[in-house]
Amino acid sequence: MRFRAEQHLHRQSDIRTVREQGRRLDCRAFTLWWKRRDSAQGVSGTLASARVCVIASKAAVGPAVQRNRAKRRLREIFRHQQHCVPVDCDLLLIARAAAGTWPMPELEAKFAEACGLIAPPAPETK
Repeated sequence: MRFRAEQHLHRQSDIRTVREQGRRLDCRAFTLWWKRRDSAQGVSGTLASARVCVIASKAAVGPAVQRNRAKRRLREIFRHQQHCVPVDCDLLLIARAAAGTWPMPELEAKFAEACGLIAPPAPETK
């Protein structure tokens, strides 16, 4: 599947909200922060889909070449595994040095496992 423009989480306020109000999963090669969006926060006129932002810092990953490789690999994993992510979720993937060196199947397995731990929304009571 394509990685569409509306799947990018790029507004600083949205990223901050995921970090401050979301939940965290440690996946060794990366850290996954996630937060479910309210239905009112969906983009009108488009299909609902998960949004993602990938971050790689110099301190955690290394020089620019390694940071870019880690981000590229994590974006590709999201693109291939986006069917595992609930459509009303915002994800923040924080890369570590291992994200650039682990084999892709192992990274994909870790991402799929983490997505499986994202609990479904609680049923509303009336």
